[in-house]
Amino acid sequence: MIELEIQALSQSREGLLVDVGRTVVASGFTLQRQRLVQDPNGVLLTLVVRGPERKQRALEAALDAHERIISFNAAPFEDGPPKPHFAAARKLAHNYVAPPAPVVETEPAPAAAAPAAVGKPAQSNQAKTADESPAPLPSVQSAQAPAVPEPEPEFLIMPTRAPAPAPAPVVIEPYVEPVELAADAEEVEKLLAKLTNGYPHVFPLLSALERSVAEGARESTLQLAGQRIGAWVFERDYAQETQLDLDEAMRRIGIPAMSALAQVHYNGGQLHIGDSQLCTEGGHSGCRFFDGYIQGLIGRVVPSRNLSIFAVCCRSYGADACVLAISS
Repeated sequence: MIELEIQALSQSREGLLVDVGRTVVASGFTLQRQRLVQDPNGVLLTLVVRGPERKQRALEAALDAHERIISFNAAPFEDGPPKPHFAAARKLAHNYVAPPAPVVETEPAPAAAAPAAVGKPAQSNQAKTADESPAPLPSVQSAQAPAVPEPEPEFLIMPTRAPAPAPAPVVIEPYVEPVELAADAEEVEKLLAKLTNGYPHVFPLLSALERSVAEGARESTLQLAGQRIGAWVFERDYAQETQLDLDEAMRRIGIPAMSALAQVHYNGGQLHIGDSQLCTEGGHSGCRFFDGYIQGLIGRVVPSRNLSIFAVCCRSYGADACVLAISS
């Protein structure tokens, strides 16, 4: 098995994680984490996926053919600080100095043209004899009017515009994944009675629970709370059910029970959660609660008793809906 870090560039954000997540799952990989960042070049998508090494080429071919991906880069995943996205806009230097304004030089005005010389009078014609012609015509003097000097051209000096200020650099917050800690079982036990008494209106209590524990223990604590509530619902409403395959268990138990908490739809091993109140914007995901809830709800009736559930995409990262891939 290998882990790959995939960086992709797309034009639009809406539904991107769902579309690309389906391609990843269909290629035999599982999604470990994901992130969406808006950038002047487009939407920057970063995925960490895990799967068989022999299927890497198939995954890259599927991503290359994906109609929503402009370009992408796949490389082995390495622990440590997150790598900068290959398509992120370059940051401008803070010590940028605008170039000096251009200097407009004027040409000297040309000298006035000298008046043209006045032509001399033409000589009169010789008088002809009376026998040859009538009386001689008077001589005509050709005179040229003095030339009027042209006005000197006026040169307009166009005002120079101040250079536009340098655009502010685009700051992309680095993705820092907190170290995951064990679930705070004590806090879950304290709240369990209130959760079961107030069911299905549990989200305000769960929001208070995740704020009361350490950041690294937030998701694992939500998962444990989901397991305890799911097991409680199974004992209350579905204890008579026997062994079922995964799809049948989701159809007869999972979907009816989860419909009390959110808008859900299940198809082909994927559970779509349309309005999760625990998944807020800014990467604050609460999908681990639903992960634990499903395990506690149907884990006893699935033959393998070893469900594999992971988040394909989440509303907290910009997706239209939370999508969980479920297998056994």
